Amino acid sequence: MVTKQSAAALSLLFFLSFNVNISGQEVVSQAQTSANIEAQNQLMQAHTQAHTQAHNQALQTHNAAHAQAQKDHMWIMESTNEFHNRAHMQSVEQMKRKRLRAQSQIQKGGTMTPLNFKKEIPGDHSNIRYTGRIVKNEDGSVSFDWSGSYMELRFRGSFLAIKVSDTRKNYYNLFVNGVEQGVVETFGKDSVIVLASGLKGKNNVVRLQKRSEGEQGKSTIHTLYLSKTGKILEYNPGRTRHIEFIGNSLTVGFGTEGKSKDEKFLASTENCNLAFGAIISRYFNADYTLIAHSGWGAARNYGDTSRVSRISMKDKMLQTFDMEPGQMWNFTSYKPDIVVINLGSNDFSTKPHPLKEEFLGAYSIIIDRLREKYGDVPILCVAPNRGPSFEYLQEFVRERADKKLHFTAYLQGVYNSDSDLGSVGHPNYSGQQKLAMVLIPYISTATGWALSPLPVR
Repeated sequence: MVTKQSAAALSLLFFLSFNVNISGQEVVSQAQTSANIEAQNQLMQAHTQAHTQAHNQALQTHNAAHAQAQKDHMWIMESTNEFHNRAHMQSVEQMKRKRLRAQSQIQKGGTMTPLNFKKEIPGDHSNIRYTGRIVKNEDGSVSFDWSGSYMELRFRGSFLAIKVSDTRKNYYNLFVNGVEQGVVETFGKDSVIVLASGLKGKNNVVRLQKRSEGEQGKSTIHTLYLSKTGKILEYNPGRTRHIEFIGNSLTVGFGTEGKSKDEKFLASTENCNLAFGAIISRYFNADYTLIAHSGWGAARNYGDTSRVSRISMKDKMLQTFDMEPGQMWNFTSYKPDIVVINLGSNDFSTKPHPLKEEFLGAYSIIIDRLREKYGDVPILCVAPNRGPSFEYLQEFVRERADKKLHFTAYLQGVYNSDSDLGSVGHPNYSGQQKLAMVLIPYISTATGWALSPLPVR
């Protein structure tokens, strides 16, 4: 018989036994959980490590493949560029050889002498486009001497030559279908010069640009010679803007092709096409005229023993020819959209210097004459990087109170004193590009012509 005491004892024993079992299960369960977590952690670490290693290996493989692809691409691009450059140079050289071969035949009196040409066209043919101060003579020829004057024409045929006379010796840049062909020299009387020969295109465009200034002589183009089926066609280059530059040696490109600042001046290294005026005009797709002469100033020319020169740019600007003061320009053949004046450095380059009122008096005459001839076109006055011209011109423009009269300057340091300089310390092409970059925003503001992402070259 179970007593109350024994029943209580049994209950207590059962309770303790149950708790012991439960606690043991909990201990086992906790141990198993810890083991599982540890195993999972190890598994995750192993998985992460394996994944990282695989990813790094894949990334290295990808980078290596990408680098090789870039090398292959660069090699292809370099090879392609080299091929195109070589092909371009070969084409230019081939055209030059054909031109020189034809020139040689003419000089030797062969089958291509002028008398045997099938087509002769007068130099003043209405379809030939001349830009600059050009005079059409009674005999059908045209004459000019200002730096930067150029002839453009579009013609049908494979051959083009000109008969030209020159008072001294001039240098011209020749372009055929937009490709520069080198330098053409003109000298003597009635020289026949081949400009293009063996052209394959049906219609072709030639541009002949006088790169040397008026001091090197006046050129007269008498006749153009074409092949049997040749014809001068109408030509519109699509340029509707015109800039006139009045200036000095910087404007005409004095020494732009010189190799160093210590090199002496040669007419053959003077190239207005590499000067800031032509560069700016290309940027704005504008025609241009250069009324400029090395060493000349507004009031006083370089090296003059007097404070004020007897004749300066205020007088020369009126002339038809740079070197012939007798004939005055008509100012009706063209009207520029803006005039850019770069004068003042020669006035104060050597002593004796003109007085302030003498310099500004001459400069004022230039402005008055431009206003008389061209009306209220914008005028940009550019001060040089040394001498008192900067302050004088800045004050002059401010006090003139002309809304279409603008002032700017190129300061010291805009181009460096070594690699940006050509003959006799004048800016070379690189230096001239930097000058153009300084002036372009001011021309844009004065004219309203929008800037573009085109290169300045």
